[in-house]
Amino acid sequence: MKHSVTSRTRVALALAAAALTAVSLTACSSGDAGESDEPIQFFLSGDANQGGGYAHMAEKYEEETGVKVDIVDIANDDLATKLRNAAQANDLPAIARVGAVDPVWRNVTTDLSDITDGSEIRTDLSDKDDDGNVISLPSDITAVGMFINKTLFDQAGVAYPTSEDDIWTWDEYVAAVKQVQAATGTSYGMVMDKSSHRLKALLYEFGSDYFQADDSGEFSTNDQTKVALEYFNSLNDDSFMPRSVWLSDADPNALFKSGDVVSYLSGSWQIADFAVNIADFEWASVYMPQDEERATNFGNAASIVVFDGPQEEAAHDFIKWLYEPENYTELSETSSFIPAIDGLDITYASHADAFAIYNQDIAASPDIVGEIKAMELQYGAQGVTTDGDPVRDETVKYLNGEQDVDTTIANINALFTDQLGALE
Repeated sequence: MKHSVTSRTRVALALAAAALTAVSLTACSSGDAGESDEPIQFFLSGDANQGGGYAHMAEKYEEETGVKVDIVDIANDDLATKLRNAAQANDLPAIARVGAVDPVWRNVTTDLSDITDGSEIRTDLSDKDDDGNVISLPSDITAVGMFINKTLFDQAGVAYPTSEDDIWTWDEYVAAVKQVQAATGTSYGMVMDKSSHRLKALLYEFGSDYFQADDSGEFSTNDQTKVALEYFNSLNDDSFMPRSVWLSDADPNALFKSGDVVSYLSGSWQIADFAVNIADFEWASVYMPQDEERATNFGNAASIVVFDGPQEEAAHDFIKWLYEPENYTELSETSSFIPAIDGLDITYASHADAFAIYNQDIAASPDIVGEIKAMELQYGAQGVTTDGDPVRDETVKYLNGEQDVDTTIANINALFTDQLGALE
């Protein structure tokens, strides 16, 4: 396996920093005796935007137990930095809801295995330490999905799938959207977030096994990846799809909300936004189109971690209570979460049909989706990351005519091989 000096040095420094921080924090926290009487600090981001679910459950917990949980809502762009700084200062909160487990503080998280043992919590979306202990819990599930401007479809008299019996193929979807586009004079047929997370769903549907390493750390992919990328390129023609989204950072969310786009490939997190912020037309979630496979790309929207320290026992008790099926159901209904616990019956206040579609698409997805997610969690656990987003960045070059599809795939494989290598 070949590594550049830059990537080897970067990974080594990150792991060294994580180890030194962990030793320092463990030494400092080990001297703290007993439980703190202070409120349990819980750092997260966006709770207010998701209905205040965690704040609501914190109030309920205090009513039942007398223990106060202080929800500290931090801007998403600042949360990771704030936690790193807190780790360096030995001032971590008791609990955090994070986008990813950070190697800087990974070794000062507590074991949550007793919460998951015998439960239906999706531990395939959890991070685990070298001993197999569960050190994070998925807060909820996020998935890629398709939205349509229902008003435009109705005006054009064009049908769209309303059950699993009539799901579009990709060609059928494109044909239907173009028909709506022509009948209504709409500028664009489709927008799609500039994200490998979204593109990954399309790759899976065309039968791609994404990009994976062999035992030596050499990355490769199968032939269907090329088919999918060529199809995606054909859609980016400045007529069906505006090239400005992937090539010039135009905002696809704003474009869809303008009412001048027929459909939007984004994800489940948009449901709450659209419910509040789209008033000029009706929108709907529809099943993802399919090709070789029926698939979506899904994973944990965020991870819940409990940190070592004087409040860890009280924090652990709160999280254990939160993930009891009755309480987690209430959290999911308040925040409009796709649950990370299987078998729950969630009653959504609005757009229950949209959530049902996401759950069905997740259930129908092939095993490769979970396998790639597990691979990514393992790399994250080792503190190994890439510079930027190779899949997105190289695809942009392809869409812009800077390189052909074969070069694009070769570059992605080379970047992953150089920067990630073999899993330990």
